[in-house]
Amino acid sequence: MASIPASIDETIACLAEQDYVCGRGLGTVVFLSLTLGKPLFLEGEAGTGKTEIAKALAAGLGRRLIRLQCYEGLDAASAIYEWNFAAQMVAIRTAEAAGQADRGELQAELFSADYLIRRPLLDALEPHAEGPPVLLIDEVDRTDEPFEAFLLEVLSDFQVTIPELGTVTAQEPPIVVLTSNRTREVHDALKRRCLYHWVDYPTFERELAILRARVPEATQRLSEEIVAFVQALRGQDLFKSPGVAEAIDWARCLVALDAVALSPEVITDTLGAVLKYQDDIARIAGAETTRLLDEAKGALADVS
Repeated sequence: MASIPASIDETIACLAEQDYVCGRGLGTVVFLSLTLGKPLFLEGEAGTGKTEIAKALAAGLGRRLIRLQCYEGLDAASAIYEWNFAAQMVAIRTAEAAGQADRGELQAELFSADYLIRRPLLDALEPHAEGPPVLLIDEVDRTDEPFEAFLLEVLSDFQVTIPELGTVTAQEPPIVVLTSNRTREVHDALKRRCLYHWVDYPTFERELAILRARVPEATQRLSEEIVAFVQALRGQDLFKSPGVAEAIDWARCLVALDAVALSPEVITDTLGAVLKYQDDIARIAGAETTRLLDEAKGALADVS
């Protein structure tokens, strides 16, 4: 288990060791979150690396990563705990077959920790040998307001109540990272309990550094052309602009095809790796591909 970074520079270096390249603004808010023990709320477009921050932190600090993937209809019970009803039924039938008559004793046994299925929130509050885990509450904007209200209590006191067992309070609060793709506005009360940062699309230089760190087998020329073309795509009227994650996936596809540079033909063949909607692919295909590639190469010439 690594110690908490003692400075902003150490925080940035810790993330960089896990191939996560970030700017000073993001490094600062991550450092403050770790130092002050406050949850970190990251908002931004999908594919900009919000989830990867939690993964990089867990790996860099030697902590366990516990992920709660949010979705519409998620309730507190599914996020905290469930009873293992199948195992409880087996225990009941076994007790009946053995002639166990003390119902109070049987009930106490059935609703003990042995029959408890720990879900992410409860798991994150319990002690871990390697230290407090990193709790990733991913895409919290997909949940509804009642679940948000429940999170307020959890993030304020870092405790949950199980009626049959009592209150479970974290001895050491977990490192909490919440992410949102802003499909809807998250309530201010939840944001106020966190340090906030908007994760934007990176600059050309930073995105190139990310790509070189994640796909080092790609040639320098190919990496530069990928970043320039992806950034040109983001300037188009698309239903879903490609994120950094799509740029990395595309680079890996092109490396697998032994591509050393972009061409209209290779872009057309692999456009599904970077764009995920048919309308967007149709809009970019054909002459528009050639125009954007020329624009990207022109931007590279200006940079050099």
